[in-house]
Amino acid sequence: MSETAKKPLALVTGGSRGIGKAISKKLAADGFHVLVNFASSEEKARQVVEEITATGGSAELCGFNVASSTAVDEAIERVTKAHGAPLAVLVNNAGITIDGLLMRLKDEDLDKTLDVDLKGAIYCTRAATRGMMRARAGSIIQISSVIGEMGNAGQSAYSAAKAGLIGFTKSVAKELGSRGVRANVITPGFIATEMTQDLTEAQKEGMLRNIPLGFVAEPEDVANFVAFLASSASRYITGQVIGVNGGLYI
Repeated sequence: MSETAKKPLALVTGGSRGIGKAISKKLAADGFHVLVNFASSEEKARQVVEEITATGGSAELCGFNVASSTAVDEAIERVTKAHGAPLAVLVNNAGITIDGLLMRLKDEDLDKTLDVDLKGAIYCTRAATRGMMRARAGSIIQISSVIGEMGNAGQSAYSAAKAGLIGFTKSVAKELGSRGVRANVITPGFIATEMTQDLTEAQKEGMLRNIPLGFVAEPEDVANFVAFLASSASRYITGQVIGVNGGLYI
């Protein structure tokens, strides 16, 4: 059995950058052995692992495409078998957005968005819960978006996928609660990441005007709440949707 099996396992999909990177580092600091997932950004994921281990944490690379159910099943079976333990925490953070007006939405862009943002989370959850149910413990955390709650012009596919995560998670919470497995959703608002860097200054200013707290969050603001949901301090919380949005959507 691996030495890291002494630490509970946490898988963070899309863990190589932005919110996923912050979550990976926070969970490692809290004592988890973190599986840093990536699909194509192996070098960035490797840097995250190196940053974690350099500060005394425990992590490893875990490359697979969440949009492939076969790849998901194989990867989760492989890592849990190698460590001799099921996942204690699953954070479904991997996501993409292909923006555009509905009238111009291409079928392939819709399929790609749903495959990664919604179906990917479903595949990972399905694979992870097999071990969690046997262990009668586990925390599943979906990273949705405030856009999945309030909608946004030009993001119909992204909004649909992120809203779908909410309904899916509520169902999972009801199915698995009796087995000690919890499932919750975090809906981040305007977070300073690579995904929001492409916004124009006018777009950023317009967004800020609608945020009562008046500032843009950092990825760590989301990571801190993930850490809470991953811990026993949240043992009586399941099926909930928690906004980390500065009041953008109330």
